[in-house]
Amino acid sequence: MILSNLFVDLSLLRTNPDFRRVLIARTISLMALGLLSVAVPLQVYALTGSSLQVGIAAACDGVGMFLGLLLGGVLADRMDRRRLILVARGVCGLGFLGLAANAALPSPSLPAIYALSFWDGFFGAIGVNALMAAMPHLVGRANLVQARALGMLSMRIATILSPALGGLLIAGMGVGWVYLLTALGTGLTVLTLLGLPRMTPEGEAGENPLRAMAQAFAFLFGHKVILSVVALGCLTTVVTSIRILFPALVEEAFGGGAVETGLMYSAVPIGATLGAALSGWAARLERPGLVMGGACMTAFACVAVIGAAGSLPGGFPSGFPSGFPSGFYVALPVLVLFGYATSIASLLEYSMVQGHTPDHLLGRVNSLWTAQDVFGDSAGTIGMGLLATLLSPAVGILALGLGALTLAAAVTAAATTMRGAPMSDPALEGTG
Repeated sequence: MILSNLFVDLSLLRTNPDFRRVLIARTISLMALGLLSVAVPLQVYALTGSSLQVGIAAACDGVGMFLGLLLGGVLADRMDRRRLILVARGVCGLGFLGLAANAALPSPSLPAIYALSFWDGFFGAIGVNALMAAMPHLVGRANLVQARALGMLSMRIATILSPALGGLLIAGMGVGWVYLLTALGTGLTVLTLLGLPRMTPEGEAGENPLRAMAQAFAFLFGHKVILSVVALGCLTTVVTSIRILFPALVEEAFGGGAVETGLMYSAVPIGATLGAALSGWAARLERPGLVMGGACMTAFACVAVIGAAGSLPGGFPSGFPSGFPSGFYVALPVLVLFGYATSIASLLEYSMVQGHTPDHLLGRVNSLWTAQDVFGDSAGTIGMGLLATLLSPAVGILALGLGALTLAAAVTAAATTMRGAPMSDPALEGTG
């Protein structure tokens, strides 16, 4: 009984065919996008030899995603969400075919890669937002935690396997064939999702888009539970930007190299995968907001410990195996715990936002808090880069961890409504 309460509940896969379709399609899509995440950087670097150009291609995708989230929020509250999902995924597939055609040219066009990266980020975000807004309708608000945990687990597995597979396929077949496989995977997701029911939202189709977004902003900032949850989520997103300092931290503080850096990058997704797999208890929480605050503070405390491991004079007690610096052996398991804590925080953030938002606002509210993830990650990476120029990497990470821990404690202490709120608003049960 204890183990069954610990592990994620799989019953939704047996009892809900619509969710089963979504999970299968989402897993295929994530595997395909994992191939793409390797193919585009490798092709751009092969064409230019410039890491800056690789960054520009990633930025084009990010800008497209940000704009797609905002527009997608309005569309998801006006259109049949099933149709929007299918159209957006289909249009993304055309973009992948465009990348394959461009790769087949004697001299592939770099501007075309930029444009198609923006295209795929934009339409991909529209489809993802519509799918998020559809989930309460497909599984019921009472099953959102279970559905999210299963989705996170499949996402982690796909994102661990597909980049390595992408590298092997590019080495053996070439980048053009990988783009074609990505397009094929997208086509399979569309076919899988054809069986979903129509999901027409309750909003007014004729409402001005700017006024519609203003309504969502007003709802978010006026809802004490959602505002507090999203604030903690935004802070968590910013703090995950410590990953950009891993190479410098390993070299300057731990005296290691590529092996240690790779292990640090692997530790976080391992912890996040454990968080998704061992989340059966989360669905039964009576005060999920309080637990989310605790998860965030745990994650930020982990960051402070990682910074301390590389910044305290003399390091940590001896007795660690030779060959690696002692601070590294402290940081590695702490990063696993960090991944676990951020995974739990993300699970509860998603479930509480979905559970407390009326159906006619789901698309727009989802677009706002998802867009803050994109913005928070970009702002965090830039901020950490600047902080590292003023301080050492270890001291910068320590300062970020302590600052975020203080802010999270203050938000959790002040957000009395969030701390006592259930996972879903009882007044919305049975809607959406």
